[in-house]
Amino acid sequence: EVTPFPGIEVDEETIVSSTGALSLKEVPEKMIVIGAGVIGVELGSVWQRLGTQVTAVEFMGHVGGMGIDMDMSKQFQRIMTKQGIKFKLNTKVTGAKKEGGKITVSVESVKDGKVEDMVADVLLVCVGRRPYTQNLGLEELGIELDNRGRVPVNSRFQSVLPNVYAIGDCIAGPMLAHKAEDEAIISAEGMVGGPVHIDYNCVPSVVYTHPELAWVGKSEEDLKSEGVEYSVGKFPFAANSRAKCNNETDGLVKILGDKHTDRLLGAHIIGPGAGEMINEAALAMEYGASCEDIARVCHAHPTCSEAFREANLAAWSGKAINNM
Repeated sequence: EVTPFPGIEVDEETIVSSTGALSLKEVPEKMIVIGAGVIGVELGSVWQRLGTQVTAVEFMGHVGGMGIDMDMSKQFQRIMTKQGIKFKLNTKVTGAKKEGGKITVSVESVKDGKVEDMVADVLLVCVGRRPYTQNLGLEELGIELDNRGRVPVNSRFQSVLPNVYAIGDCIAGPMLAHKAEDEAIISAEGMVGGPVHIDYNCVPSVVYTHPELAWVGKSEEDLKSEGVEYSVGKFPFAANSRAKCNNETDGLVKILGDKHTDRLLGAHIIGPGAGEMINEAALAMEYGASCEDIARVCHAHPTCSEAFREANLAAWSGKAINNM
């Protein structure tokens, strides 16, 4: 369910959640979005393309939410800003009130404490989702929740009651439909004695904007914190013939490979069809492929997926073939 924002009551008309944002009666002139994470940027970009002046207010210092590679976050913000979305980062919302058919939103800079009032026709509250686990009778059964309202489970997705299973958004991990689907399959197979295994590092994430943003595996920040030595390969869609023909040249493919073994550790894509292309990276990672393995696979020309091959070639050998 939608996570409420303290002090702001959602009416799904002028102060809306991600649900209400899908059924506004008219295109608002101005919209303020609380949260520049995945859902906030997705819905903000939809209304921006329909003609709304969109400003996203984000408490953190980057867009795209948790798990995103910071380098890609900056690239993504640049592209969204070029399209017309305004971002106020390191800024917290302190309140909102309706005045004369408008919404006045009070914000404060996290860095210097500067306060400001912003006015919009619609306020979109996108501060995340939380597990829908309240008032289900779990406590009466003896199933306790963790501090985030999630059901603790073992590797077979069993709760403290062996015959009660939990998957998806009500357990730990990213709140993604495809993650929940895999957990459903695996838990059902486990119930009848089958093996249970899922590698959450190989679960891809996609931001459905235009262009799309997608990633799977480790970010540079992850690898630095883990002390893993890595190589980086990048290839811009501005150098990809299919992207140029389609006039969709914003973005790039970024590959992270193990510096010593060349194993693919992470893939990050901003560009046309990123949500489709990322699955090639997920497959490669599931099979333990190296960047060289991918670089040596023939990719059809002209396709945007050639950029994925070229980025892997750059990560492995230090240079792509067709880069500018």
